[in-house]
Amino acid sequence: MSESGLTTGDFTEENEPFALFGQWLNDATASEINDPNAVALATVDEYGMPSVRMVLLKDFDERGFVFYTNFESRKGLEILGQKKAAMCFHWKSLRRQVRIRGDVEIVSDEEADAYYASRPRGSRIGAWASKQSRPLESRFALEKAVAEYTVRYAVGDIPRPPHWSGFRIRPVTIEFWHDRNFRLHDRVEFRRDTAEGDWSKVRMYP
Repeated sequence: MSESGLTTGDFTEENEPFALFGQWLNDATASEINDPNAVALATVDEYGMPSVRMVLLKDFDERGFVFYTNFESRKGLEILGQKKAAMCFHWKSLRRQVRIRGDVEIVSDEEADAYYASRPRGSRIGAWASKQSRPLESRFALEKAVAEYTVRYAVGDIPRPPHWSGFRIRPVTIEFWHDRNFRLHDRVEFRRDTAEGDWSKVRMYP
């Protein structure tokens, strides 16, 4: 048994990456102090220049990994332009990492509406008020916009902005990394040719 409570057999015998990811996320939920669903998201622009930032994973299943954002933000525009992205989860308390790469699709309106409706009212107002990733002349300008939308939607439902929705990364590779002594780490990568294909599994040198 390792320091994080995972046996080598549990790691190497798993043949379905989404089930293994679910196990690891559950472990992280029990051990991480803040935001076990926090993940580094990497995108690339039309010039090939990469960008990376932290986002929150909001859902996953056999179709892929979902997060939500303003489509007019830098990450939104880069994903819409390239239709590809990568993620990296790192759970320091467990000494584990998961890397994901794949094509990206937009979630359905029904999925986006349901998640948007579940957010706190202030966050829904913020989705309207923030021109994400664009220059902000002053903090006062942002607070003014928040106040204006708060008045506009003082009563009743707050509709989802047309520029705000979710992306689903449909992975073609998912790599699981587990820290070991002397930097002889365990690395297992699940691969497939397309997002609809069957998985193969390869053990990697650390």
